[in-house]
Amino acid sequence: MKRFSAFFAVFFSCNAFASGETGSGIIDLTSSYIGYISLAIFGIAYSLVILEEQIHLRKSKPVLLAAGLIWLMLGFTYSSYGDIEVAQSAIEHNLLEYAELMLFLLVAMTYISAMEERRLFDALKAWITSKGYDLRSLFWITGILSFFISPIADNLTTALLMCTVVLKVGGNNPRFVNIACVNIVVAANAGGAFSPFGDITTLMVWQAGQVEFLQFGALFLPSVVNYVIPAFIMSLFVPRVQPDVVKEHVEMKRGAKRIVFLFLLTVFTAVGFHGAAHFPPVIGMMMGLAYLQFFGFYLRKTLPRSLARKRAKAMAKQDEAALKRLGSVVPFDVFSRVQLAEWDTLLFFYGVVMCVGGLSLIGYLNMVSNVMYLQWDPIWANTIVGILSALVDNIPVMFAVLTMNPEMSLGNWLLVTLTAGVGGSLLSLGSAAGVALMGQARGMYTFFGHLKWAPIIMLGYVASILVHLWLNAGSFNVSI
Repeated sequence: MKRFSAFFAVFFSCNAFASGETGSGIIDLTSSYIGYISLAIFGIAYSLVILEEQIHLRKSKPVLLAAGLIWLMLGFTYSSYGDIEVAQSAIEHNLLEYAELMLFLLVAMTYISAMEERRLFDALKAWITSKGYDLRSLFWITGILSFFISPIADNLTTALLMCTVVLKVGGNNPRFVNIACVNIVVAANAGGAFSPFGDITTLMVWQAGQVEFLQFGALFLPSVVNYVIPAFIMSLFVPRVQPDVVKEHVEMKRGAKRIVFLFLLTVFTAVGFHGAAHFPPVIGMMMGLAYLQFFGFYLRKTLPRSLARKRAKAMAKQDEAALKRLGSVVPFDVFSRVQLAEWDTLLFFYGVVMCVGGLSLIGYLNMVSNVMYLQWDPIWANTIVGILSALVDNIPVMFAVLTMNPEMSLGNWLLVTLTAGVGGSLLSLGSAAGVALMGQARGMYTFFGHLKWAPIIMLGYVASILVHLWLNAGSFNVSI
């Protein structure tokens, strides 16, 4: 044990590896072994995240381990300096950042899961497929719906929903499935860019107070341009072929529409807490969870009376299928919906936040910020952020920008929100929507199938930036 302690004392000693110390008590470790090892750990962990589909290792596992290792080394290092309070304060700050976002996302995911359980999305899919659209019409319908649903239901959920429709209608046509999935990814990411609820990155910017809720509306037209330009070009390659589809009728469960209303009320509650009381939006979201809990209580209490009424109608009509469905009805349970939240995503987000927070304490983000936002024009820096989000993932990139907290105008904060949101569309691995669809449409929507459309998607990316610079030119003179 004494040898073990001595090893750590030497390895983390200030004289051995530290580069210097700032006036705030933060130690500059950018040129130390601790810094290099932390970078290597994060690089290896994120490489495993990128290879998730190939190695079948959930993305939360490597980043959780990496976060623990990085902060363990930082804890020993700051203890050797006698400044452990600095590291404690930093880790508590990052934990608070994560807690606010995690609880916010948990409520949103619970509502989406509740809508799914009430068969709202199944009914929407059945309605689309029953209309008898040809493939090109379906291409546009799934894209436009993705664009307008993602600001409310988030881009990942929306992409999965629309992909199900595409697979059901054109599952025997791999070429159509690939191009339709590319279109859905671009549309969902573009739609999520102008709403705090559309993407984790926009939520992070809103929670950080850099852009107010209504100010996101300035990104609507740039987002439209980002979607429409590549969609129009790709649609020219989609034939007007009538697919062979079996029509079905899906009946939504009791309370489905009211849960949608409660979700919208929850959104307004979160906005109200943030705008009127200047509290974190998560407080309003947690209050909105209570709306769903009380409504779930109402559904359970009134279920026997509702079943009796429906059973009487079914018996009068001698509808055996309806009687069979009524016999398998399960009472609505809010906590079962919480259980079905995307816990892998939430834990992945924790690992990313803590890893980036550790690298920030080491000093790497300050180095990057000095180059990108002091030596470069912020417009170019924010444009590069979007391209980086396609290569790495927009969550760590955006969290890094927020951690750097460069002094930028409102226009530039809107620009980085736009580029981080839509930049991930350039590659299938650049966004959660693209990664999810590669798993859902395995073999038909692939990395290289998406890559061949990247130049066209880049046209939309550049055009959306130019439209933002033109339409919102005044906001580049407004400081935050």
